[in-house]
Amino acid sequence: MDATLPTLSTAQLSYLVAITRHRTWAEAAASLHVTPSALSQGIAELERRLGVPLFATDGRRRVPHDYTATMAECAERVLADLDQVTRWLRAVGSGQVGKLRVGMIDIAAVHHCPDAVRAFRRAHPKLDVGFTVAPTGELLDRLERNQLDVAVCVDPEGVGPFDATSLLSDALAVYAPPGVTAVGAPSQWGPWLLFPAESRTRTAIDRRLRAIGAPLVVEMESHQPEVLVEMVRLGLGWTVLPTAQAEHGAHGLARAMAEPLLTRTISAVTRRGGALHPAVAPFIAALSA
Repeated sequence: MDATLPTLSTAQLSYLVAITRHRTWAEAAASLHVTPSALSQGIAELERRLGVPLFATDGRRRVPHDYTATMAECAERVLADLDQVTRWLRAVGSGQVGKLRVGMIDIAAVHHCPDAVRAFRRAHPKLDVGFTVAPTGELLDRLERNQLDVAVCVDPEGVGPFDATSLLSDALAVYAPPGVTAVGAPSQWGPWLLFPAESRTRTAIDRRLRAIGAPLVVEMESHQPEVLVEMVRLGLGWTVLPTAQAEHGAHGLARAMAEPLLTRTISAVTRRGGALHPAVAPFIAALSA
């Protein structure tokens, strides 16, 4: 027994459905904007591929067999399902539906991008947007493993299989504990409460602190800026944090020096190669607006 399914075209199925909906084959052909000859040839090819006749000759008329109605009902369901999924895919292609997997570092999610994200979601109400908030290293790892469609994080600066669109510059400044009125030279700063050593931002912080002559004695590490802020408020040490996080709210920290220690670029990052989710481009455009 040959279990191979016959190769059928949507045109052939449409011909069969049209015939069941109209009184004559001529009317069915006209409804499809084809000639009666093309309709007849299409049905003949459908019968050949199915291996069974769908119509019998009765004088000059062609009448369906008893089982032809079942085949026509099946064809109608297939065409309806195909129409539905085609319209859905077109919507996906325009970024209107489906699921967009977004990763963000905390400062982007809380301070820099919430208004743009809300506007994007209002403009794409049928799009399911899932968010992951994590440090840059974790987001890039998930992006590389195709677990995210786009990550808003510290720019990878050409490292790894990524493409990046710059969104904004994020300033980081030095903060001393409350009550430290005489900041003094950088050689007197510290001890430090900083991001973990493996983070990209921490690498840049260490480099800048060494460059200005600050001793790098680290008392505590945390990925969470709010934890570092509280520890500084308690007088446990100094820190370097993004100004948007350290100075946020009524009890923000005061800078030890007016100018930032460094700036970092926050970018929208995608994995290089492969097909991008169709909503990625409009999402990045919304963040860039």
